[in-house]
Amino acid sequence: MSKHEKVGTLLLALKDTLEVHGHWQSEPPSSEALSSVEPFAVDTLSCAEWLQWIFIPKMAFLLQQGQPLPESFSIAPYVEEAMRGQEGHADITRVSMDIDALFTPQ
Repeated sequence: MSKHEKVGTLLLALKDTLEVHGHWQSEPPSSEALSSVEPFAVDTLSCAEWLQWIFIPKMAFLLQQGQPLPESFSIAPYVEEAMRGQEGHADITRVSMDIDALFTPQ
């Protein structure tokens, strides 16, 4: 399985995990909230909102367009801290760690 395919599978797993634990929203945040320039949009979005409305769509766009993926990044530390105490914390963090593992330089 290619890296693009692995990422696609994990993005679906992240979406499913957010849905199962009640964090998937049917209505997007305001355009102003989505326009944040802060890392992870911490000033305007919850972690689950950032994952749903920014991270997953941007990564899916790269996959759909056959674009190069980022060489490295790490979202799991943010997800772990921001989701602490919320429904599905461990499951959402686990999927985030699996995604990070694909982008950790060897």
